[in-house]
Amino acid sequence: MNPAITYTFFSTCAKSLEPLLASELEQFAAEDIRPTVAGVYFSGTLDVAYRVTMYSRIANRVIATLAEAPVSDADNLYDATLAIQWTDHMEPGARFAVSAAGTTPALRHTRFVAQRVKDAIVDQFTEAGLTRPEVETQNPPLRVHAVLKKGRVLLGVELTRSSLHRRGYRLEQGDAPMKETLAAAILIRSGWPELSKQLGVRIFDPMCGAGTLIIEALLMAMDVAPGLIRVGGLSTWKLHNHEIESSIRAQAEVRREAGRNWDGQAYGSDQDLRVIGMARRNAERADVWDQIEFSSDAIDEIPQDRKAELVVTNPPYAQRLGEEEEVMALYNRLGQVIQRTALGQQAAVFTARPEWGKLLGLHSHKQYAMFNGPLPARLLLFNVSEDSIYKQQRNAADQGKIVPAQALDEQGQMFYNRLRKNIKNIGKWARQQKITCYRLYDADIPEFSFALDIYTDIKGKVSVHLQEYAPPATVNAADAAIRRRQALLATEQALEIPATDISLKVRERQKGSNQYQPQEQSGSDLIVDEYGAQLYVNLHQYLDTGLFLDHRPLRRLVRKLAKDKSLLNLFCYTGSVTIQAALGGASRSVSVDLSKKYLYWAGRNLALNNLSLKQHQLVEADCQQWLKTCKDRFDIIFLDPPTFSNSKRTEHDLDIQRDHVSLIETCMGLLREGGLLIFSNNMRKFRLDPQVQETWNVEDYSRPSIDKDFQRNPKIHRAWLIRAS
Repeated sequence: MNPAITYTFFSTCAKSLEPLLASELEQFAAEDIRPTVAGVYFSGTLDVAYRVTMYSRIANRVIATLAEAPVSDADNLYDATLAIQWTDHMEPGARFAVSAAGTTPALRHTRFVAQRVKDAIVDQFTEAGLTRPEVETQNPPLRVHAVLKKGRVLLGVELTRSSLHRRGYRLEQGDAPMKETLAAAILIRSGWPELSKQLGVRIFDPMCGAGTLIIEALLMAMDVAPGLIRVGGLSTWKLHNHEIESSIRAQAEVRREAGRNWDGQAYGSDQDLRVIGMARRNAERADVWDQIEFSSDAIDEIPQDRKAELVVTNPPYAQRLGEEEEVMALYNRLGQVIQRTALGQQAAVFTARPEWGKLLGLHSHKQYAMFNGPLPARLLLFNVSEDSIYKQQRNAADQGKIVPAQALDEQGQMFYNRLRKNIKNIGKWARQQKITCYRLYDADIPEFSFALDIYTDIKGKVSVHLQEYAPPATVNAADAAIRRRQALLATEQALEIPATDISLKVRERQKGSNQYQPQEQSGSDLIVDEYGAQLYVNLHQYLDTGLFLDHRPLRRLVRKLAKDKSLLNLFCYTGSVTIQAALGGASRSVSVDLSKKYLYWAGRNLALNNLSLKQHQLVEADCQQWLKTCKDRFDIIFLDPPTFSNSKRTEHDLDIQRDHVSLIETCMGLLREGGLLIFSNNMRKFRLDPQVQETWNVEDYSRPSIDKDFQRNPKIHRAWLIRAS
């Protein structure tokens, strides 16, 4: 065959690794590179494709696409498959399997799709009087792929017999195995490919398990192409050019031989003797045994003189050890090891519990959202230096110290005492729940009608958002000013923070879009953490901060339910519900809001969490109008409208008491079978229309949606879970 023919290929990879795979493809001279969810399309000759199968450390599969056609039903699918001349691609009597992915309204079961594709292929051979191909589900020599998406089918054949992630050395693994491709991605993000070129460089994994991370690091450093150690080889596709593939393999052998001169050193340590044995045998199979020093050391027993230019590790998860406290203590000790072994150098920690990153005692300079299989995780990168080590000043809430209440009058002292009481009660609860942003005080004392919220950023710095509800007309301006000053002084002293870390605002009843107008002081953004999600907040620029703290339990619920679900987030504000759903494993989301400012904020939050705008779409539109034209369907809809809206950009005013029945009815029509509408609003006198309860299955979720810090004022919002009856 002509080796210059250009094909279109699709290379699969784990979600979140698409940019790394696209970068690899550029190095292999691929063209028309188009990343999508869990894969990348590209064009090139077989030479390019064989370089991918030989050298890629990120790709799982490479599929040569043979045809793409519209399909509306099973007959269309059969005809589209039959249109391919399969005798050009497989021998009579060949053994093969069909893998199907995706659905259409008429083709909802992948097993049925695979069956119809198989039928068409087999029928073509039998009708031509040729020996029919036979299906072999276990390790087939040739795999045909059928992918349904947006009413079209893509048909292709896989270039290799097995997934590219199977390097061949990892025959033994521990309790929480990591794929070779994920380990390679962690190392690339950690800068190891460049670091490994330094003379005498050292890399250390203090919790190495069965050794996947450290072995992949050596394969990179010694320029060992994954294709050289992988078992299986090319598939039985008839259009393969074995001469080209052999030439690329010979070049890879030359590079591997040259890489044996690498003069660095790798160290792997684990307290489990059993997995250290696995690591040693895996390293021997990968032929990098001579360059790795394995030892069985508990984290506290790692030699004092151990030093490395990169410390990289994947600590255990709580699920593995059963007790969160034990693993949290392990993180703390790991941080001490990193500070000792990599001071002045680099460190990378891959974790499914990013909220525990602070326990390491280090400020990460960069983070990447990734997945370990279906489990959302995060890679934390550190420039380990004296500046990056926490020098956190513990505030009064942590220390339990009583500060002399200076310059406070009798009422100010009363406010101070209430804050101290709440610090012991609500503050303790928040620390136990690992909640860093919460309401400490909400007009507990009538004379001090304030809401006081704590925001602790990802560096451990505490800031306060202090809002004064508008005083009644009976209180003159001078008295109100004195009370405001006393509240500020009491807050400074009770929390041991300077006034510069307190944002003081007067909250009045807002009309129209006033709530969205910038205040005089813009301040700077803080990055806070909520259940592993990082979110921008601003305590100065707007009346609201960008994060509705009272909705924390609802965001927690959405994250819990979001696995493999689609989400519609209406009146989405800054997208915090969307972020939690995405990190909870949502397959996709659409977030709608009329405000450009808040959609931009939502986009920044998505980017902060390394989430794709292709998978998580932001739509600038009037929600009421957008719903009328939406043809899509969703598993979860989150509806949290304002009480009232009269924007000039909307066709009609929104009055939630008047309009909620029609809003709910439209949303219910967009739910998939078994879907859930979460409806919430903060109108104090709101009454759910009986028609809603008569039509659908309605659960009042208001009480579970109020955490301890808002229990004093449970009417802060109402919430319902609505399902089809």
